Amino acid sequence: MSVKETILEISTKNLKENFKFLKSKIRPTTKFMAVVKAFSYGSDSKIISNELKKYGVDYLAVAYKHEGIELRNYGIDLPILVLHPQENDFDDIIKFSLEPSIYSFRILMHFFHSLKKNSVSNYPYQIKFNTGLNRLGFLEQDLNKLCELIKKNPPKYIFSHLGASEDLTQLDYTKTQIAKFVSISNKVEKKLELKIKKHLLNTSGILNYSNYQFDMVRSGIGLYGFGNDKKYKDNLKSILSLKTVVSQIHTLKSGDSVGYNLGFTAKKTTKIATLPLGHADGIGRQYGKGKGEVLLNGKMAKFIGNVCMDMIMIDVTNIKCKEGDEVILFDDKSYSAEDFAEKANTISYELISSLSRRIKRVIK
Repeated sequence: MSVKETILEISTKNLKENFKFLKSKIRPTTKFMAVVKAFSYGSDSKIISNELKKYGVDYLAVAYKHEGIELRNYGIDLPILVLHPQENDFDDIIKFSLEPSIYSFRILMHFFHSLKKNSVSNYPYQIKFNTGLNRLGFLEQDLNKLCELIKKNPPKYIFSHLGASEDLTQLDYTKTQIAKFVSISNKVEKKLELKIKKHLLNTSGILNYSNYQFDMVRSGIGLYGFGNDKKYKDNLKSILSLKTVVSQIHTLKSGDSVGYNLGFTAKKTTKIATLPLGHADGIGRQYGKGKGEVLLNGKMAKFIGNVCMDMIMIDVTNIKCKEGDEVILFDDKSYSAEDFAEKANTISYELISSLSRRIKRVIK
């Protein structure tokens, strides 16, 4: 495809291959929850959710209520877990048939109040337990009080989240979390006198701790092509390619400056190219002043000066190029989002989830 503007290419082929690989690590009977929060990690939640439904995904997960509502408005009818509901969300959660994650007594009370107000009973929800990540979730010492409150309306699933499943040097920490989750699960089932479905594993958990897959697993970043584990790098393929074009080329003489705050001053004759995207598109200022690099006509070109809201300048002194030439910020082949992010000492998650919706999405 010949690029004429800034676009984000989405490889549905790679998405399908990533899903198949992750599925191969679990039992056929284990359900698969795809995490599509943050506009499917900066890709496109409508495209990704529709594709994943075709492949056989059982569940979707989002962070916030409005993300789930957006999927419902797209016509997505899969079960959707809302991972971080707020106290005023539950009327809409019920209206749009979303499943809330209940993580505190305060949130549980608001949820039950909303069920009563809407004359709803036996509504599906999930309970999150904190086993060591220490962000959200009930603690083991909360079990007596919690089980009394939920006995007449038990959850559909209970779950927790591993904090270091990608780091095999933290094996003891992860196994402690797993053991705590098993202990909590056994106590909940005993107190409620029924079998409860469970999920614990994230992408790295699927790859490194598949013996603990329980009834369902969750994957976010793995579906998009990143697994935090070098031994699986060849099995997971990036689904995203961010491409743009050269808008204009200038030749600077010694002493000429570039961009805001005189972010770069030429010490010799320098040829620069301007690209039509910037920090409003998710390419932050941390990539400026030589940290970021892009691929132009087979050669790497460094950012110069400060990244602007809508423009980036690159040094093309030693690159044969012209206005209108294609520029690759990252792709699904040799120069991944992971590679690009490392230039500014950040991670692929932050980079791709920050990509602006004003960038045109194209299915590859």
